[in-house]
Amino acid sequence: MSKATLILLALLLASALATVASTHRARKLFIALENGQAEQKRIEVEWGQLQLEQSTWAKHALVEGLATRQLGMRTPDAARTQYVTASPMKPVAGGAP
Repeated sequence: MSKATLILLALLLASALATVASTHRARKLFIALENGQAEQKRIEVEWGQLQLEQSTWAKHALVEGLATRQLGMRTPDAARTQYVTASPMKPVAGGAP
């Protein structure tokens, strides 16, 4: 075999090995991408379930029922209700600005 043929054969083998390595790396990256997408879908489903659970627990009737049953709380009578209003503050002479 001539020197040129040996060089071309070496280049052909290097090209074949590079192709195999590149294909293997592409497959590994594709698998990692699919795993990431599956994890994203799982997290989105879990997020939706948590939002639904939060909205259920935040309902006024549920909170009021739990406060009444478990904590013994009740709505205050109108006679015992006091309303506090804010009055404008008056500047104090010699006080802090």
